Amino acid sequence: MGLLDFFGRKSGAGALKKHAKRAADKRAQNVDRWQSLQALGQMGTRDAAEALMQRFTFRVDPSITDQEEKDLAMSGVIAAGDQAVEPIRDFLRESESVAWPLKILDQLVPTEEVVAALLELLAGMDTDYERDPQRKIDVLAQLEDRKDPRIAGGIVRFLQDDSEGARFHTAATLLAQDEAEHHRDALLDLVANEESVRVKVRILDGFIARGWGLGDRSMELRPELPSGYVVDGDRLTKKR
Repeated sequence: MGLLDFFGRKSGAGALKKHAKRAADKRAQNVDRWQSLQALGQMGTRDAAEALMQRFTFRVDPSITDQEEKDLAMSGVIAAGDQAVEPIRDFLRESESVAWPLKILDQLVPTEEVVAALLELLAGMDTDYERDPQRKIDVLAQLEDRKDPRIAGGIVRFLQDDSEGARFHTAATLLAQDEAEHHRDALLDLVANEESVRVKVRILDGFIARGWGLGDRSMELRPELPSGYVVDGDRLTKKR
């Protein structure tokens, strides 16, 4: 081992620590933080990827700088490849915001693994009142554009969530799944008891798009329909 190799290896941990601290410092100079993000991205290790993920925990002004730094951090995490997957999953479990870690995870693992990670998050959440349900709402919304046979069964309980936003995105996500038909009664139960017009509209529009009628619940649900929706027999339509 040469002298340069020796000192290079000796200083590696120190360099990682220095750049990790600066990349996660909102008050650091933009140019210094940028250099540290670049340095971490070039390391391509699990520890560097974990350090880069911390850049997604805060915002800086101006917004264009914030976006550019986060794009750079994302590129660095992706460059670490498989070594970055567990740090991303860990960050996803702990972070209030799910958008960036999911955006990165989508680049590194198959869709079914991303769905599994989202359903794992939901499994640890309940349907009771909480002061800020935004994280739950974000997870449900992220599932809306994904199809997987596990999704419907994993989210249907959130039709009864205390949060109107959670109920809305649960209905939207459920109706996007091939397995939604197995949960038609649960959706109609929500129409019968829901106070939010937009939740009812989302469900009813989904039924119309799929060509579903109200079946033997037509008479029961007729008084619960928002203005503009009519029932002819068991057929549900929307006035133009």
